[in-house]
Amino acid sequence: MSAEEQTRNALPVKESIEKRYRWNSESVFSGTEEWSLELASFLQELPELNKLNGRLAEGPALPAAALDLRDRLGNRLGKLIFYAVMRGAVDSGDAEARSMESRAAGAESRFAEASAFIEPELIALGEERLLAWTAESPSLAVYRHWLEDLFRQRSHVRSREIEALLGSAGEVFAGIDSVRDALADSDLRFDDAVDSQGARHPVAQSSVEALLSSPDRTLRRSAWESYCDAHLAFGPTLAAIYSAAVKKDVFLARARGYGSSLEAALFGVNIPRSVYDQTLATFRSRLPLWHRYWKAKAAALGLEKMSHWDIWAPLSKKPPKIGYEQAVGWIADALEPLGGDYAAALRKGCLEDRWVDVYPTEGKGGGAFSYGAQGLFPFIKMSWTDDLSSMSTLTHELGHSMHSLHTWKTQPPVYADYSIFVAEVASNFHQAMTRAHLFSIEKDREFQIALVEEAMENFHRYFFIMPILALFEKEVHSRIEAGEGLTDGDLRALMAKLFAEGYGDAVMLDEDREGSTWAQFGHLYANFYVFQYATGISAAHALAKPVLAGDRAAAERYVEFISAGSSVYPVDALARAGVDMTSPAAMDSAYEVLESYIDLLERLI
Repeated sequence: MSAEEQTRNALPVKESIEKRYRWNSESVFSGTEEWSLELASFLQELPELNKLNGRLAEGPALPAAALDLRDRLGNRLGKLIFYAVMRGAVDSGDAEARSMESRAAGAESRFAEASAFIEPELIALGEERLLAWTAESPSLAVYRHWLEDLFRQRSHVRSREIEALLGSAGEVFAGIDSVRDALADSDLRFDDAVDSQGARHPVAQSSVEALLSSPDRTLRRSAWESYCDAHLAFGPTLAAIYSAAVKKDVFLARARGYGSSLEAALFGVNIPRSVYDQTLATFRSRLPLWHRYWKAKAAALGLEKMSHWDIWAPLSKKPPKIGYEQAVGWIADALEPLGGDYAAALRKGCLEDRWVDVYPTEGKGGGAFSYGAQGLFPFIKMSWTDDLSSMSTLTHELGHSMHSLHTWKTQPPVYADYSIFVAEVASNFHQAMTRAHLFSIEKDREFQIALVEEAMENFHRYFFIMPILALFEKEVHSRIEAGEGLTDGDLRALMAKLFAEGYGDAVMLDEDREGSTWAQFGHLYANFYVFQYATGISAAHALAKPVLAGDRAAAERYVEFISAGSSVYPVDALARAGVDMTSPAAMDSAYEVLESYIDLLERLI
């Protein structure tokens, strides 16, 4: 490869990117020194919690003081953790950030240990007494919903000694994720992908998605094989790490008296088991729709049968090139039905306040996320590549960020978070609104084909990949709970079997490489997280439909929904916004949207 090609294909270093396209780190801490001073100050204040240990029965002022102090310290800790994680996410070579993550994990463990007395002491006081106190004390009244939820879960709260022990174990458990992240972002080495002209392209976590959507089939195949083969090379190690993560889930569920790790995951946020079961059952019943899509796309590409590396192949002969600023403008315009203030805050965050770390750089981890803490900006990490896929990612993450912004502005610290079950609604709502806006203003056939492709890419991730991972996760947890061991080969075989079911006879299956998919998703390290992507996209389209039809009340209900934080249970919050997730109707409706895109694609091509 020539020096010119090397320069063209190499990823830039972070410092070479214009400041306006890098996250606003200085708005959080000026640097390591200020971060370290805040960490020391945080640790010095932790003993203030101990002064309240054993005193919560003295009157309503004491529980209120303990909970307020816990929340204030928790918010400070959240900022410390965020800064370290974000630094490492945009530059895996930042050794100082890794050290800071470790120190923050230690502080988190000490915080959990120091605050472990609160819940057992409150439960010992009794629900009737505490709720009566909320009527006497305005500062305690803020916590009424939290207290009601605490007593709902009281059979799973342990003694102060055991709670302290479980809290201190958090530092040990955090090591599982740290090891996996270090391996994925730093230690995996990918062979260069080679295109049909023989030119080489570096494969990295932050660049692989762009390579997989190249019109050059040789490059797509080479990039996919390189990415999978790197994970296969570390298969036994990754299997050992993931098995440890699942065993952690099982241990914590048993320590708290749950019948299974799935029960623990659902009960914690009060999601009925029926919602989980119907999500997976509906997915399996709708697989013929996916088989139809694979065949339609294969025909459009002139292929007898699809391969995995063709899933993201562009059908548009002239895929639109979209700059970051243009995309921000389109997204803001699409969200105008939610109000001018909503759209203005989004524009300012992206273009002035530097919420987004925009471009792929050397050492930047793959994927994208929105993350922050109350009192900070809702930051986004992504890897922009001037296409509709990048715009879709930005739209999605801005859904999370605007959700966070409204929650943080509206709720006290105790409710200033929200569950994944509702988080994935906000992100997919943004995408549904933006996609509809672009369909209305861009009538060019090639642009419309590209829009359908973007929609199908999103549905593929949320309505195909994530449900398959959910089925995989369910089986893995069941086997571990039954005392079975799982090797890399076992995990690959299970993953390949599920993909074979998902593809039917419409996509050729490379069992080993397809079977490595589980190792490519850090999402599996969060206990029963992934099924909520399918519920999220379902609820999102149900909520977007009336807003797109001009229903102002529906728009207002949506803004109220993203302002609720955790002050309302997730299923109840969605019901207030206008969608019943205990019924399969929302998911069925989303499949109708998916089918409409397949219909449109068949007409356009």
